[in-house]
Amino acid sequence: MKTIVNEDCIGCGMCAEVCPEVFEMGADGFSHVVGDPDECSTKVMQAAEVCPVNAIEI
Repeated sequence: MKTIVNEDCIGCGMCAEVCPEVFEMGADGFSHVVGDPDECSTKVMQAAEVCPVNAIEI
């Protein structure tokens, strides 16, 4: 599944907390996709649901 974190990210870290296998907070203070979303798709969907600004696009 193609997953991106768009420019709406506010750097809250919720996605990295829910699914650290795929999301990581970068030095810039924003989330980045660093893992394979297909390996834990349920957690990726959960991370998208908890994102307060809907910055995760699947």
